[in-house]
Amino acid sequence: MRRRAGRLSLFVLFAIVGGSGSVRGQESTTTAAQSAVDAWLSLVDGGSYAESWDAAATPFRNAITREKWEGAVRTVREPLGQLKSRRIRSTKSTTSLPGVPDGEYVVFQFDTTLAHKAAAVETVTAVREKDGTWHVGGYFIK
Repeated sequence: MRRRAGRLSLFVLFAIVGGSGSVRGQESTTTAAQSAVDAWLSLVDGGSYAESWDAAATPFRNAITREKWEGAVRTVREPLGQLKSRRIRSTKSTTSLPGVPDGEYVVFQFDTTLAHKAAAVETVTAVREKDGTWHVGGYFIK
């Protein structure tokens, strides 16, 4: 993975296989999705990259092997240092995203400060899986 000054990114986009539904209440949807995102980000922040892969959405795990995910996220996140702060910039519930089938998604953007990156923006996409649970299906940091 190439690093360019001022812009580091990592993104895993997934293909959802079957299953969709209408977005229920935005507030309850966002709350449930945010809980899953917060737990997942805690794993990444703590360097538990293999565990973050285990906790990700099924299509995420189908799109990238555990070993490749660990290597990719390590290459991008470790040089940035420890998390100092993270606050939500925006939240958007949607049933449609480019390049993936319709489903239930919540896209979170965070303003994040890391030890070696004062102004990062993280975009984390949560997806509701067939069993109704929320998991992270996409991650991007710049």
